[in-house]
This record gives sequence, C-alpha cells and structure tokens, in this order.
Amino acid sequence: MQDPGTREVTRPGRAALVRLVVVVAVLAVGAGGAWLIARAGTPEAGPITTDIPALQVEPAQVEPGSVVPAADVVAGARTGGSDIRPPQQEQSGADPLGDWAESTSAAVGVPARALRAYGNAELAVRASQPDCRVSWATLAGIGRIESDHGRYGGVELGEDGRPSSPIIGVPLNGSAGVRAIPDTDGGSLDGDPVHDRAVGPMQFIPSTWARWASDANGDGAGDPQQIDDAALAAARYLCAGGRDMASAEGWWAGIMSYNNSVEYAQKVFALADAYATQAQTAQG
Repeated sequence: MQDPGTREVTRPGRAALVRLVVVVAVLAVGAGGAWLIARAGTPEAGPITTDIPALQVEPAQVEPGSVVPAADVVAGARTGGSDIRPPQQEQSGADPLGDWAESTSAAVGVPARALRAYGNAELAVRASQPDCRVSWATLAGIGRIESDHGRYGGVELGEDGRPSSPIIGVPLNGSAGVRAIPDTDGGSLDGDPVHDRAVGPMQFIPSTWARWASDANGDGAGDPQQIDDAALAAARYLCAGGRDMASAEGWWAGIMSYNNSVEYAQKVFALADAYATQAQTAQG
C-alpha cells in the first residue's frame, strides 16, 4: 500500500497519489504500493502540501509490539456480501449495518459509506476467520491514511462505494525513492502498461490485488476501486497466516506487513484507537 502525497498531473478522470514527505529517505513496501518517507525539502521529495492525509495524523507515542489500539464492535450488524448476507436480511429490508454506520459516523467523523465497508469487512472476517479479530477501527485507520476514506484530491465516495474518479498511485518505476515494479496487469487496473501503480481507497498494487481480490458487495467481481471489496481484501491480508489482530504482536505484525514503517503503524494506531474510543463514548 502507499501513502498519498502531493497531487500528480495525470490523465483526466483520475485522482493521482504521490508519496508522503516527512523525515528520512526510506522506502517501505508492504501489501500494496510504496509508502515513501523522504527528507523534507530535498529535490527528490518535492513540495509538501497540506492535503496529504497522513501528514494530518500524529503518530501514537507507543512502542511497537507493546500494546493494541482500543477495540469497538459492529453491534447488531450483518455483513453485506452476497456470499455472507443472510437471506432474511434481504427479505425484511432491515439494514443494521447501515444504521450502525450512520450513528458511528457522527461520533468518529468518518463517512458513513466508508464505515459500512470497514464494518462489513470486520463482520465477514469474524465469520470466516474468527481467531483473527481484526477491527473496523483498524481498517478505518488504514483507509484514512491511504486515501482519506476514498476522498483524496477532491474525489467523492459514491453510495455505490466507488470514488467519483479512480484513485491511482504514481508509477513504481524505480525513480528516486520509488521501488521499481514492472507492470503485472497489462494496465487493466492502473492504466499503466509499463509499471504498476497502487489503486483504490486502500491502495493495492495489481499483483497484490490479484491474490487478495474480494467481492464484498456481491456484484460478482472484485474491484480495488470499490471500497467494500478493498476493505475486505485488506482485512483478509491483515489476517494472513492465522494472525490475531487483537494481540499486540499480531496487530503490529499485520500493520507492518501492510506497510513496513514504524511511523506508519503508529499513525494507524493513533487513528484506530481514537475511532474506537470515540465510538464507545458515543454509545454510552
């Protein structure tokens, strides 16, 4: 996964992400693109803009592997994918997941449509991998850093879960501070037939998406631009290898596998802890 940075001029109809500029030059590569931490003010780093999602987040001052963020539950909700949704939910017209997302959105400041995706992913994995215990709050922390919940660069997240313009990362072409990843998808996901680019709200590179592609909204196809699909794929990735995301060891290993940067993990921690705590407080 990669972290968004300054806006890149690209073909019309695409929101482009470039790298985060913060402290020292190091490339952290995890599940998707590349989260670049470059030395501020150097020519390689380029300008810093105030709309970079990760720059708006302070890392939690916690020791890696020592503690996990607070956790909250998706109370009373059921998952939304066609392979998971109980038939009675469709028949009754009830939407407990949507109700939860609406009420939680007011408490945590995350768009309800994005929360629906994160909550659905938690519930789906809770059903299929109960020992993983990944939380919606952790997924929301990742989504905030990766793309501001599918809204980076003025893009809007629609009710269908897709951004108003595809979210596409910079070419991973081996230029200064960027890992070289030759094209693996013929440009079908990222529009680049030469180099891979991270795509969608959770910033998967095509080769990673090919392994973890998920259909969470039940439309018969896995789409990394669709936030339900992307959130479920991210949850499954974090749970790989029987990982327990409710343990300190498991949580940090999961986030570091997603993006191998301590600062990145500390930022996700700060967000996840705040989201869960705010939700709990609102519930009384």
